Amino acid sequence: MRRGIAATALVAALGLTTAACGGDSGTEGAKKGSGELSGTVTFWDTSNEAEKATYRALAEGFTKLHPKVKVQYVNVPFGEANAKFKNAAGGNSGAPDVMRTEVAWVADFAHLGYLAPLDGTRAIDKQDDWLPQAAASTRYNDKTYAVPQVIDTMALFYNKKMLKDAGVEVPKSIAELKAASAKISAKSPGKTGLYLRGDDPYWFLPFLYGEGGDMVDADAKKVTIDDPAGVKAYRTIKDLVDSKAAITDASDGWNNMQNAFKTGKVAMMLNGPWAIADSRAGAQFKDPKNLGIAPVPAGSAGQGSPQGGWNLSVYAGSKNLDASYEFARYMSSAKVQQETTEKLSLLPTRQSVYAQPTVSGNEMVQFFKPAVDKAVERPWIPQGNSLFEPVRLQMANVLSGKTTPEKAAQETGDAYRKLLKDYK
Repeated sequence: MRRGIAATALVAALGLTTAACGGDSGTEGAKKGSGELSGTVTFWDTSNEAEKATYRALAEGFTKLHPKVKVQYVNVPFGEANAKFKNAAGGNSGAPDVMRTEVAWVADFAHLGYLAPLDGTRAIDKQDDWLPQAAASTRYNDKTYAVPQVIDTMALFYNKKMLKDAGVEVPKSIAELKAASAKISAKSPGKTGLYLRGDDPYWFLPFLYGEGGDMVDADAKKVTIDDPAGVKAYRTIKDLVDSKAAITDASDGWNNMQNAFKTGKVAMMLNGPWAIADSRAGAQFKDPKNLGIAPVPAGSAGQGSPQGGWNLSVYAGSKNLDASYEFARYMSSAKVQQETTEKLSLLPTRQSVYAQPTVSGNEMVQFFKPAVDKAVERPWIPQGNSLFEPVRLQMANVLSGKTTPEKAAQETGDAYRKLLKDYK
């Protein structure tokens, strides 16, 4: 689930502290090779309110296989998890044994030495079954530091009835989106076509990719955010809000967006599989068939959406590594991934799971799997997560009229070059 990368970056910058409750508490598992596993595995889960009951039940189900192991489940809000883990791991106090890590965090945590390498451990099971694009986010410096659990991307969520009542088709481009929004507002005063998250840079990426751009070219070690495509992307979000095709908010964007969509204040939003369960809980979607999903509207260069997802990582300082490796293996297993899809419509990272009828027949999987196959991989570099904060700041400046799209792209590029010393 992704409530907001902006929140993660901001909390990390503030350096929040956390209470000690993790894998370095002194609980020992069975010694390697000694047979039955025992002790405690503390698991930090970063899923949202609609998902956490399912993840808790799945995590605690590990004890049915290993009765002498206690799973200490802790739900950590996504926006706080990155900084809390760094503080705990860096201070050698309170870090969990296993953490559900956003794909961009793996290289960062591994670079800092906070993750245990998993190659040759019991954490890795049937690695050739992993989706290649999911596997890519688990590696750093030719070592594996995570097992992939969920893969995702973004799409256009839409209210079928609102679009039908306004007499518009699902927009396939930004131009069509603006035209559809105007008709929706004319048909229903007070209603708007799109909710545009102005507080989270992850939601900026479809506009950047749609113009043919990217944040950086990691292979060439070149900053690209201030290329013409970056300027166009900033200009696009500004135009959507100024033309009243979209509404936005500079704070609490996730809750504001979800509430606006679920109550019918807006007809469309950009979101991912993590939002399906929560969206269907809204008054507008008592009939779940009213929720439509389509590719993100294309920009001038085409349609593009970021690859996201979640991995499972083991803390390098865990006092119960054997049980932690086995827990990561279990939580990323085909059986658990299938149950996750059946209950939450999240996409598996194992190719074999897609062959199961309950997965292949899932309406949301049928849409999102082709979208994931075409998603744009983000740069899997230690600074990958830090690339979002400069974008967040400039999005706010552009949408409020404090700066121009040209200046915003330039300032973002300058911030990247300070962060990435060897990039040009």
